[in-house]
Amino acid sequence: MIFTRLQSDAPVNDLEFNTLFTRRIKQSADIHFTPIAVAKLAAHFLGDKPGAKVLDIGSGAGKFCMIGAVCTAGHFTGVEQRRTLHLMANRMARQYHLPRVAFIHANILDIDFKAFDAFYFFNSFYENIDQAAMLDDKVTLDRKLYHTYSAYVKAQLEDMPIGTRLVTYFSYLQEIPLSYQVQATHLDGRLKFLEKRV
Repeated sequence: MIFTRLQSDAPVNDLEFNTLFTRRIKQSADIHFTPIAVAKLAAHFLGDKPGAKVLDIGSGAGKFCMIGAVCTAGHFTGVEQRRTLHLMANRMARQYHLPRVAFIHANILDIDFKAFDAFYFFNSFYENIDQAAMLDDKVTLDRKLYHTYSAYVKAQLEDMPIGTRLVTYFSYLQEIPLSYQVQATHLDGRLKFLEKRV
């Protein structure tokens, strides 16, 4: 089973993992969902302490959260505004009896970051400014929303305590306060590990 192999650190490739999704979702997985290697690196940085509460901002079908939950001792929660993806993530988590994972069907503007310790952000707002990259037409997309969502995330992150951890993947960093300092980078800088220092 894929999740048992991930938990034991046995090799699993993304093509194989993506067979868990429906045919329509598989077509977008390479662009919109976090690669396994990235998810494992990010999850270990964010969920390295038992009980750490990690929020995936724009979790899609839940790939990052599911990998994080089986590869670390952290609790992973994904927030996703597309109902079909939210339902798929919940179905998979139940079907495979995955521990310490939950999914919220909501807009990011409805989430209080204080309920979490660490955050993962794979530029989930970008489709508002480049609709050629949109996942589907199930949500409203608008350039103004990109700025609204980014400003909200930035304000919420700024209000978090010193020591809060954050991982960004393919981010312009517009949503990241200056109080967060880069601790490490991977994949030619596309993957950044940050921590709030001031």
